[in-house]
Amino acid sequence: MLESEYQPRRRLPRQPLPPTQPEPGFAFEIRRAGPEDIPDIREIYNHYVTNSVVTFDEKPMTIRAWKTKFAFLRKLGHPMLVAVSPSEQVLGYALVQPWRPRSGYRFTVENAIYLRPASTGKGLGAALLDSLISASEEAGLKTIIAVISDSGAEASLALHERAGFVEVGRMGGVGFKFNRSLGTVTLQKTLKPNRPRKSPESETKKRRTLSWRRSKPSGA
Repeated sequence: MLESEYQPRRRLPRQPLPPTQPEPGFAFEIRRAGPEDIPDIREIYNHYVTNSVVTFDEKPMTIRAWKTKFAFLRKLGHPMLVAVSPSEQVLGYALVQPWRPRSGYRFTVENAIYLRPASTGKGLGAALLDSLISASEEAGLKTIIAVISDSGAEASLALHERAGFVEVGRMGGVGFKFNRSLGTVTLQKTLKPNRPRKSPESETKKRRTLSWRRSKPSGA
């Protein structure tokens, strides 16, 4: 065919994505992470380190590194959640961590959510993110920042947008992994903290119980 005989490419109108609901028959509970969950958390995260560009880490994290991070986040009172199956297998986790080290940024955090590959596409990510937002508001935090790879993380972008995050910036070529340059998309969500947050030096942290259950019989 001649170039002039090609038909213009049709462009379909964009349709909003429907809210993600947990898959019928997929049962889990969301609770605060404990030290016993660290091996599973490490396993989940390291899968993405070695197989994807959704994290720019290139070396798997050790148990020791995760124990240090867990203790640090607990000391700050920042929520770290896990989703577990009825048999107590960790299916995914979510956390917030300081966005910047200076104390003036103490109300602003950056989030991270990772799921076992077999647990994706079932509404678990949305449930974890919703619980993380609620726990962050309970902790007195005011803003969550999400920094997402601009390649291979389309599902994460859609997840955060559905949860009310707004894109505030893009940076190109700031990362490098698997012999390729990568950029980032930054999104932001303003929270409604449930209690005032004091300075790190004067605040006494208390571990709180969080339980979020979802269980539907097959065919419901």
